Amino acid sequence: MSPKHESRGFSLVELLLTLVIGCGLSGWLLQTMLAEGRHGQRVGRLWRERVVAQRTLQLVRGDLRQAEGQADLSLLPPACNLAGRTPVLHLATAAGPITYSLGQPSEPIWRGWVLMRCGPAYGLHGELGKGTAQNRVVQDALASSAGFRVEPSADGVLRLELQQSWPDGGQLRSVLAVAPGQGV
Repeated sequence: MSPKHESRGFSLVELLLTLVIGCGLSGWLLQTMLAEGRHGQRVGRLWRERVVAQRTLQLVRGDLRQAEGQADLSLLPPACNLAGRTPVLHLATAAGPITYSLGQPSEPIWRGWVLMRCGPAYGLHGELGKGTAQNRVVQDALASSAGFRVEPSADGVLRLELQQSWPDGGQLRSVLAVAPGQGV
């Protein structure tokens, strides 16, 4: 008698079960990686938006430093047409008035409400120029008509606050305090 050589392999059911489990794990890993990628994009966007918001607040602080004081709109009119936007900060400077206004954008490229600056441009060395006033968007995606606020406190500190929001539910709030002696 010859010895029986029994070789045992995987059955079709075992192979199919392994294939289903492997595909399920691969799908789960793919979904996890895609979710992590979306989260990374959102965090990156919020970081970029925070940097831009801080630059905007620094621009306002720079204008406050060069201002002689806050001005009354009835005595010193803005140098640009506000086109229905609400003035939120009006400054008198030696180079001319600087007005920050808040409103709906005039162009569809901007997201949500915009903060615009009307005033003299800055020169190469950070000084206010003497040329024609320019009206420029300095921040978009503001939450609403309260998206930019300037609040004075009893001790003379001005609190600058930007609030932004996006359709996907993202929100960002940036604050900067300008102490006495640093501007108006």
